[in-house]
Amino acid sequence: MSLFIRRARVLTLASPGSDTAAPLRPRRGPALRELGILPRADVWIQGDKIAAVAPELAVPPGAEVIDAEGRVLMPGFVDCHTHACGPATPLDEWERMLAGATPAEIEKSGGGLPAVIHAARAATRKQLAAGLRLRLDAMLRGGTTTVEVKSGLGLASEAERKLLGAIQRAASEWPGTVVPTAALGHAVEGDVAAFTRLIVREVLPEVWHEFPGVAVDARCAPDAWPVEACVRLLDRARKHGLPIRVSADQLASTGMVPEALALHARSVDHLENASKADLLALAASDTFAVFTPAASFHAGQRYARAGAFADSGGLLALASDHGPAACPIHAMPFVVALAVRHCGLTVAEALVSATVNAAALLGLADRGTIEPGRRADLLLLRHLDERQLAHEVGDNPVVRVICAGRTVFPS
Repeated sequence: MSLFIRRARVLTLASPGSDTAAPLRPRRGPALRELGILPRADVWIQGDKIAAVAPELAVPPGAEVIDAEGRVLMPGFVDCHTHACGPATPLDEWERMLAGATPAEIEKSGGGLPAVIHAARAATRKQLAAGLRLRLDAMLRGGTTTVEVKSGLGLASEAERKLLGAIQRAASEWPGTVVPTAALGHAVEGDVAAFTRLIVREVLPEVWHEFPGVAVDARCAPDAWPVEACVRLLDRARKHGLPIRVSADQLASTGMVPEALALHARSVDHLENASKADLLALAASDTFAVFTPAASFHAGQRYARAGAFADSGGLLALASDHGPAACPIHAMPFVVALAVRHCGLTVAEALVSATVNAAALLGLADRGTIEPGRRADLLLLRHLDERQLAHEVGDNPVVRVICAGRTVFPS
């Protein structure tokens, strides 16, 4: 298979003098604003890889030719934090929240997270996979070609393994790439101390034996896992060679950031209410901060200070936090627009954070830039200028999605 895209405004996102034989490196500081723009160029794809990128290339014999007509060609979005596998939140609960009902009031009447967990346990692996596949397809149409998907709604060994199995099943049927995460520290049930001990001592070992190498995630919050329990879970996972991640400071500062840094966590996510001191310490480390402005938009809550974090030289990634029970927003172009409007990022910083850096966070060194040898996950926008991606809101700016060298949208 050979694909030739001509006359595109190419955002290579390549660093000056970069060597594609070397592993993909995340960007920070001034490099976070380097888009590597070729104002008019051709891109040749052979198989699932990019073969050549240059201002003018000869069309290879037998290649399918796509005339970009000056429109923007960029790497596919990498959404590195989602909860896309699980049952949907009933819309009547959402209406009650809009009318002012608190999560505690909704849970007291039989709804909220406990109801979502019950529905996840009751669903079959096939049903969970089918629902996830529908969401993955919607994400693909918006330009997301790689996505991380968390479990976390099972709260028991069998249910968590069922969720991770559903994620694997949906991934095998989807043209993009799915990276599963075992969010074993997502919520608690019953006595906090007893429950968290059960997860650490019994559920975690069963999960890593069935899903070797899977990343382990915890959510540190007053209604979730306390700091000490998060540390025990993540430390044990780390000692067995598993990548570890944690969500913290979404509603209030928890004190989890210093602990995450001591554990060398891959990322700390959310951070809407992180202290300035914690953000500065995080920025000085090799741990990523993952910001999720769509979650703030949906919940009407505070936005994280991503721009200040970027100015401090931190490793930064953007994600949707998409999930039927968490955040119904899956479109990464909208996430970029929110990050530019409300989090203080430039358009370039947002685009690098949603591609190169998010891929590096997930340990995927073969994508995120348009360079020879990289995986051919590309988007063709209807825009002639990439800044329009953040400026215009309300319509899908993606006119073509290419996954592993094959056009998957429009199909």
